[in-house]
Amino acid sequence: MAASTREVRKVVTVVFSDLTGSTELGERLDLESLRTLLDRYFATMSQVLKRHGGSVEKFIGDAVMAVFGVPVLHEDDALRAVRAAVEMADAMTSLADEFATSWGVRPSVRIGVSTGEILAGDSAGRGRLATGDAVNVSARLEAAAQAGQVVISRDTYRLVSNAVDVETLSPLRLKGKSEQMPAYRVLRVSDRSEGLARRLDAPLVWRERDIAALRAVYGQVLAGHTLRRAVVVGMAGIGKSRLVAEFLALLGAQATV
Repeated sequence: MAASTREVRKVVTVVFSDLTGSTELGERLDLESLRTLLDRYFATMSQVLKRHGGSVEKFIGDAVMAVFGVPVLHEDDALRAVRAAVEMADAMTSLADEFATSWGVRPSVRIGVSTGEILAGDSAGRGRLATGDAVNVSARLEAAAQAGQVVISRDTYRLVSNAVDVETLSPLRLKGKSEQMPAYRVLRVSDRSEGLARRLDAPLVWRERDIAALRAVYGQVLAGHTLRRAVVVGMAGIGKSRLVAEFLALLGAQATV
């Protein structure tokens, strides 16, 4: 069956988080206490995810699944996702102290992060859903993680390698995968570094018309002694920052930026 016109293929990063020891929680807590604990957990994890630009896709039992790149796309979605995952693990440590005081239980989280193509859209009017291999892999990575760990896929690591310190894990045999999958445990993530350092030494190509348009606007400013605004618009990752940097480099000492 053809995909709905509301559906679109996108490369996104998926975060899948799950509580450890959920069976024990069900045995030790009454239903009201368990519901209160889970509501607190879901609310805290959702706040972290949304603060970093993620979209909470759904709650599954005691698991949280979120997507970075839908509906809003950022150039650094993968890094946002990893930073959110690490912050979720840290936030759960504080929650565990709270839960231990209130109910005598100390759960933790396992988190998997994967980047890949998904199909996002509205399925039969039930709201936006994301389906694809990245969703499945993130859940498998979460299942392979230890308590308190964030485990990321190779594709995610490639996009965040300049901002994280990781431990390379033995290739994982994930359910449903024919080959073992490389995986990495996140040890630390920088709150300042870019996920993938930009290379500005390669020549800029196919942008002559754009550079000429910017120079024309600059010429109008000089000729008319007046203000002009040039708006550079394009999809994330298309090279807007590089274009502006090249234009400013051409101006050199002609202008103060």
